[in-house]
Amino acid sequence: MNQNVNKLVKLALLTALSILLMMVIRFPVIPAAPFLEYEPGDVPALIGAFLYGPGAGLMITAAVSLFQAITVSAGSGWIGGLMHMISTGTMVLVAGLIYRKMHTFKGALLALTVGTISMTLVMIPLNLYFTTKFLGVPTEAVKAMLMPIIIPFNLIKASANSALTVLVYKSVAKVLRIEPATSGSEAHQHE
Repeated sequence: MNQNVNKLVKLALLTALSILLMMVIRFPVIPAAPFLEYEPGDVPALIGAFLYGPGAGLMITAAVSLFQAITVSAGSGWIGGLMHMISTGTMVLVAGLIYRKMHTFKGALLALTVGTISMTLVMIPLNLYFTTKFLGVPTEAVKAMLMPIIIPFNLIKASANSALTVLVYKSVAKVLRIEPATSGSEAHQHE
């Protein structure tokens, strides 16, 4: 019981950190689309998935997506929240599942790479469907933005969040007083 409470508290801390990062650090990365802003809020969800499994990462993502839908992305509302849940959820799920099977540093790199590609690919049909059906943007306009804007933005965002995850994972695990299950292995000797 105490262990479950401890885990819930740590997941709540990661969720709060994710929300804080999403709220405080936001900036456009593609001048042609200033409405697409990078934010590092996915990093705590990825860390949660690596520490506790993909389900934990999805729980963090769901909480942050709900918060995002009613605050930061109030203009797109439930659509923005749902798109965030699906895109980040895809990355977190894929990365978490791969890292669970390959709990090494190379496994983490593979997990984050495949997660980045998965997130980028899932955003293509999401934008083609949700942006046209609910936000009123013509299909041809969305198709015209895919190669020069949507795909590069998602690759940049997911790659940056992956790099940050690699850089801070070990330190965050120590702060949470969690020793990685494979202590002494290649997984955590990258620092």
